Amino acid sequence: MPQATAPPPAAAPAAAPARARVGSEFTPLLRTVRSQGLLEHCPGWYARGIAVNLLGIAAVVAGLALIGPSWWALLLAVPLALLSARAAFVGHDAGHAQITPNRKVSRILQLVHANLLLGMSREWWNDKHNRHHAHPNHLDKDPDVAADILVFAEHQTAGRTGLRGFLTRHQAWLFFPLTTLEGIALKVYGVQALLAEDGPCRSRRERLVEGALLLAHFAGYTALLLTLLTPAQAFVFALVHQMLLGVHLGMAFAPNHKGMERPDEHADGEGWGHLRRQVLTSRNIRGGALTDWFLGGLNYQVEHHLFPSMPRPNLRLAQPAVRAHCAALGVPYTETGFVDSYRQALGHLHDVGAPLRSEWAE
Repeated sequence: MPQATAPPPAAAPAAAPARARVGSEFTPLLRTVRSQGLLEHCPGWYARGIAVNLLGIAAVVAGLALIGPSWWALLLAVPLALLSARAAFVGHDAGHAQITPNRKVSRILQLVHANLLLGMSREWWNDKHNRHHAHPNHLDKDPDVAADILVFAEHQTAGRTGLRGFLTRHQAWLFFPLTTLEGIALKVYGVQALLAEDGPCRSRRERLVEGALLLAHFAGYTALLLTLLTPAQAFVFALVHQMLLGVHLGMAFAPNHKGMERPDEHADGEGWGHLRRQVLTSRNIRGGALTDWFLGGLNYQVEHHLFPSMPRPNLRLAQPAVRAHCAALGVPYTETGFVDSYRQALGHLHDVGAPLRSEWAE
């Protein structure tokens, strides 16, 4: 895994000094973006994308039925993983009200794509993801950078021994292998949150709806594979599908914040306004239409964090105004290439594990 041995990335630009009126920094940009109509919803664009994706999933199921119980059917796990990731992106966008301002429709779209198609709890994801957006890259407030299998700051390595110590020492090398478990982990975390007494579901009705759709997913997925394939083939197909889905989602989310500024590192970090809190902690990835499709628009991470409800097709259109506004304020706007984004993220993880590697060598 050559990424782990690549030279450490250049340090992220130091955060620009906070202005006296940090709250006003975002207002002119918001006014510009709104005047360009970029916050208006694009239901037609999403309707076409959702229809194509559902037809693609139906085509994979039809392909499994036509091929029958053959090991060649495993090849269809690849397109199914890609289509499943598209469903995850739709669920993500629905959760941010990007598709429609109608909360009921957004909820239904997210329940279908997250719970029914992926077996992932909508309420668990929204709770976790909303906290991330409110405090990106803040070690004490952002659940995405809390110490778990991976750690994101040197002080989080303290006391990690045994298996956790091994994982931390080699986390850059192990990052992509670990993402193969992400598709399964999303299901497990969601079920745990659903069963927890203090889980994110606010009512019994929400819990019943979530649980029923998760059960429908697991029962339907299992029945489909066991009906069309032998038990061994069904198991391997599911394993390959979930592993590829995990890697795909990991590739979409991994480079967005790792190694970027952390508000908890700065004395004035708690006082950052919305613009600095979102821009300084986020990294964009350059690319064209293929990059946009593969990463589900999350390659425009700066714009997405500044305007969470902005429809995905408008993010690239907002980029010139955001970049120019940041330049005028002297706020660093980070954008890098596809491969270099992973080099920087993995380089950061490698550096964080250095203290434990030093202790191990002594």
